[in-house]
Formats: sequence, structure tokens, C-alpha cells
Amino acid sequence: MEEQTELIDELIEKGHKFGQTTLHLVKLKTLDKTSDVLSNFVSWLPVVICVTIFFLILNFGLALWLGRMMGEIYYGFFAVAGFYALSTLIFWLFRKPLIKDPLDVSIINQILKEEEDQ
Repeated sequence: MEEQTELIDELIEKGHKFGQTTLHLVKLKTLDKTSDVLSNFVSWLPVVICVTIFFLILNFGLALWLGRMMGEIYYGFFAVAGFYALSTLIFWLFRKPLIKDPLDVSIINQILKEEEDQ
């Protein structure tokens, strides 16, 4: 009877260790996936900043050029602002199919990509 009790205690202890090891493995996999997604985002950050600065300067030039064509400099700024107001409205109306859904799919594919490689 004591042998069975010792075997059961040993089995419970091994099960507990297995559970701890499994939990630790899940934490490590989650950390790996999170760092992969975050590093991918951060690696694109300098590119996004440079493109943003480029378009900012381009918009100033376009606004000045349009203003000269329309007769008053500030008309060009109003025209560029109107274009962005219209673009913002369109993106706001279609944000889910244009931005959210593709971004969700991209993140999920990036997370599942490594699981397929294993």
C-alpha cells in the first residue's frame, strides 16, 4: 500500500513539474512571437519616418505651387488640406477593410509562419 502511495506521489510530482515546464515553454514561445512582431514593426519605423518627412516637404511644395497657380499662396494650402480631409473621410469610412483586416492577417500570418516551419 505504501508503494502505491509513493508511486502516486511521484506521479503527481512529475505531473506538476511537467505542467511547470509546459507553462514555461508557452511563456517563451509567446515572448518569441511578441519580440518578432515588435522587431518587425520597429525595423519599419525609420522608413516610415523618412517617408513621412518626404511627403511633408512635398506637400508644402505642392501647396505653394498650387497657391501660385491660383493667385494666392494660401489657396494652395486650403486645396491640399481639402484633399487630405477627403482622404481622411474615405480612410475612416473604409478603415476596417483597408487597414484593420490586412494588418490583422499580416500579424497572424507572421505568428503562424514559425509554427509551420517547425
